[in-house]
Amino acid sequence: MRTRSTRQKATAVPRYRRWTRRARPALRGTSAAGFSLIELVIVVAIVGILTAIAIPAYLEHVRKSARAEAQSFLTDLASRQQQHLVDKRRYATSALALNMATPTSLTRRFADPVTVVAPDAVPPTFRITAQAVGDQAKDKCPTLTLDSAGNREPAGCW
Repeated sequence: MRTRSTRQKATAVPRYRRWTRRARPALRGTSAAGFSLIELVIVVAIVGILTAIAIPAYLEHVRKSARAEAQSFLTDLASRQQQHLVDKRRYATSALALNMATPTSLTRRFADPVTVVAPDAVPPTFRITAQAVGDQAKDKCPTLTLDSAGNREPAGCW
């Protein structure tokens, strides 16, 4: 019978160690691919919070820009009304009489047509009003008014 040398005995691996050594390299060599569920939940929560902040701010900005466009249109109408007074000695009763049509970008946000009230009074006067409709009605200034004296209502919106 042959006996093992001392060198072989030192390098011999017990049976319980053989199994664990074989299993470890297989576990170490594999890495988890993709994202864990908690990472995805965190990302979805962050995107939800940013969306909840961004969308209302964006909609408010859109309303404010539509209001500025309506104010510009009302100012142009008032200017044309003044010119109509010089030419005809009275104010026009509608925007169409001034050869001005409401821009299509405003017809979706403000009642069409813009109301022009020009009573036959002495001295002649006019009042131009734009009433917001739809989502624009949620704006802080849903009604814009300009008259022949240059008064603009509501004052905080001009």
